[in-house]
Amino acid sequence: MSEATPLISFVLERHASGRLLLTDSQGRQHAGVVPVRAFPIAAPGEGISLVSSEGHELAWLERLDNLPPALRSLLEEELALRDFVPEITALKSVSSFGTPSTWRVDTDRGETSFVLKGEEDIRRLSRQSLLIAAGHGVHFSVKDMGALDRASRRLLERFL
Repeated sequence: MSEATPLISFVLERHASGRLLLTDSQGRQHAGVVPVRAFPIAAPGEGISLVSSEGHELAWLERLDNLPPALRSLLEEELALRDFVPEITALKSVSSFGTPSTWRVDTDRGETSFVLKGEEDIRRLSRQSLLIAAGHGVHFSVKDMGALDRASRRLLERFL
């Protein structure tokens, strides 16, 4: 059973500056609106907050898949830019088994390196998946440790 399309009390569009512009039901315009997922990993299509440039919530959207196609497409495009989380497919090298250490990895977006500041920056999401916070603010995921090659698993296990 599908849910009814929600009543949308605002207009959201991309401004000429490239930023999102929200016009609320009273006709007030808010430039620089940012969509934020409430549960980016567990439920990426549910619970989206539209936040002003000052950090105030302007609107709450229960589900992306219930939105009109044009609005859903605009939000998905913006969220994709915000939620850049490359998936690690192989660990090539680690500078040391203490932290901070520099990791050289292959990802689904190509080869890169990053600094792991501390072991607490590796967070288990499930038995097989991890989220790794790099020193420069980008997060990397390991969706299935069992799918990594043996050498990569060994390097990773030294930090778990």
